[in-house]
Amino acid sequence: MTLNGAPAAIGAVYNDGDAVTVDGKRVEPGSHKVVYAFYKPKNVICTSSEKEDRVKVLDYFVDEPYRLYTVGRLDYDSEGLIFVTNDGDFAEKLMHPRYMKNKTYRVLCSGEVTEQDAARLASGILLEDGMTAPAEVTVKRSGKEKSELFLTIHEGKNRQVRRMLAATGHDTLRLCRVSIGNVKLRGLKPGEYRELTREETEELTAAKE
Repeated sequence: MTLNGAPAAIGAVYNDGDAVTVDGKRVEPGSHKVVYAFYKPKNVICTSSEKEDRVKVLDYFVDEPYRLYTVGRLDYDSEGLIFVTNDGDFAEKLMHPRYMKNKTYRVLCSGEVTEQDAARLASGILLEDGMTAPAEVTVKRSGKEKSELFLTIHEGKNRQVRRMLAATGHDTLRLCRVSIGNVKLRGLKPGEYRELTREETEELTAAKE
């Protein structure tokens, strides 16, 4: 990708009138609304701040001719599905409680997740910033040293899944968000992305009944 005839640098900002080309073809920044599903690898940050010298989500999109930003958050030490877009309306709707979608996480944690632990997670956990809403819990395997489960929530409290598990006595060893609403991570590898279909975008931005 080039900007005004020169290779575009990481984090380059496009202004009206700039000449942007991709594979030799002229593209108008912002002329097309896009939403990407991205598999954020572990140890990658979602912020676009230039003060950060760690690897950023947007570093994977340097060849896309749009002013992009991430929607929602996923911790530095977590991995999985996140959306990247230049569509402000999409971002605003997805962050609004009226449009909040279920988010499913695959979790590897320490210790044995008992039926009592699963019941507590499902009914809600009292955290420092309030009670969590009921969650869907599926324990895939439970052992004395490690357990694996799927946890589905629709809230967005900071580090919520990790804190919920900690409240039941379990350290989170690996956390991967595998779906948001109707969009699943399946088929993507860490660092890969794809553009959402119109149907996926419309379902994500449909208000709750």
